[in-house]
Amino acid sequence: MKSRSSARGEPRRLGNMALLALMLCSLVALSLIRARFSPIGSTAGAEAAIKAEDPKPVVVLSEAAVATEAGDGDGADEVAAVAAEENSKVEEDKQAEEVQPKPEHAAAAAAAAITVDASKPVCYETSRRSDTCEAAGDVRLLGRSQTIYVDTLEQEWKARPYCRKHDKFALSHVKEWTLKPLPSGDGDGAAPRCTTNSSATAFVLSTGGFTGNPFHDYTDVLIPAFITAHRFGGEVQFLVSSYKSWWMSRYIQIFQQMSRHEVVDIDADDEVRCYPSVVVGPTFHKELGVDPSKTPDGVSVVDFRKMLRSAFGLERATATPSGDRWDIRRRPRLLIISRRASRGRAFMNERAMADMAGSLGFDVRVGDPEMTSDTSKFARLVNSCDVMVGVHGAGLTNMVFLPAGAVLVQVVPYGRLEWLARNTFAEPSAGMEVHYLEYVVQLDETTLSEQYPSDHPVLKDPMAIHKQGWDALKTTYLDKQNVRPHLGRLKNTFLKALKMLPHGRDD
Repeated sequence: MKSRSSARGEPRRLGNMALLALMLCSLVALSLIRARFSPIGSTAGAEAAIKAEDPKPVVVLSEAAVATEAGDGDGADEVAAVAAEENSKVEEDKQAEEVQPKPEHAAAAAAAAITVDASKPVCYETSRRSDTCEAAGDVRLLGRSQTIYVDTLEQEWKARPYCRKHDKFALSHVKEWTLKPLPSGDGDGAAPRCTTNSSATAFVLSTGGFTGNPFHDYTDVLIPAFITAHRFGGEVQFLVSSYKSWWMSRYIQIFQQMSRHEVVDIDADDEVRCYPSVVVGPTFHKELGVDPSKTPDGVSVVDFRKMLRSAFGLERATATPSGDRWDIRRRPRLLIISRRASRGRAFMNERAMADMAGSLGFDVRVGDPEMTSDTSKFARLVNSCDVMVGVHGAGLTNMVFLPAGAVLVQVVPYGRLEWLARNTFAEPSAGMEVHYLEYVVQLDETTLSEQYPSDHPVLKDPMAIHKQGWDALKTTYLDKQNVRPHLGRLKNTFLKALKMLPHGRDD
């Protein structure tokens, strides 16, 4: 019996000993934690150094500072000094961050930044019509003063970011930008501090010059912007000088296709914008065109037109019938570009032209681009058409929306203007994969024959007017002239256009 009682008590004693050991371990652990986080010495100085209401960044004291305070018992002054030093360093780092560009994504910045060719000057001629400046490094841009500071520059450069560099009248409406070496002094001579940072490449261009005329909108600004910006894959920010809100609202969809960043009215901007690289001035290749051999990624105007279809939601890439062949359900559509609201070059027999085209089997539409501010709507109308006809003028720029395989018919006014028609629309059409036909107005089809005697140089010797300069030529043959094409001759042209269209899936 005694041995059985002793056996029962043994586990109880072992359990009590284990409980006591656990309690002792807990007390030791609590003591260590208290020694680490609640030192015995005076903490008045540390508390003063880390006030919750202090607007500066909260400083976490280092282990060395806590050890000093705990070891002495009188180390409050030393801890406060350490805290003050830490706060001072944080404030210096904060100021340094304000001055130095802070890319949001290092990889994106590396991809977007320009690789500068040391053999080229910062600003150089990219074509007969354009100069472009490129720089990389610490870039700080001040919009209101049209000034760009770059730490890698050794001298000052100036540029007007618009593709008409020899046209004094156009450039008189384009602000000049200056690229300068980044100051390294103090006080008034110090470099401006960044107020906003971006990992994108800054791209400065102007919507001054001749913008507002659709032809110049595309050939001077939009296509050169595409040529220059495409290589950055969207990591580019457009900083627009001579900004016009009505103009930008017309083309904002295009800029949104080329960039992931907001477009900035840079002349009215008060920020100091910082970037890893900058481009000033777009690159021009040719009228309404892109030279793939001159682009780093081999893009062409076909790629530009593809981008336009995405920007404006255009459905037709090619001018093919919806079924096996053209039929009553989907006749080829012909668009007459009207100029009733314009000065000069209007069709005097527009209604008769439409009736004649309808008799050939065309579904005829008449549209005046100057009568609408909705670019998307007019672009969709043009894209729905297979043939577009109009007198030489800015309205024909809408050919950029025609599907591939469509036909452009340019009516060339009287006055030996074939060279002008060729440079502006005939040559660009091939790159756009659009067929081209030309109808040249004869003397008996122009209203000039009603304004001048038959022996007047305007009618007898147009080249004499050409020699008087562009203003005389424009006033006489573009502004004062309307046309009345012969329906018989024009019918033959429309029949040629009809034959050019694809007539089935196998053709």
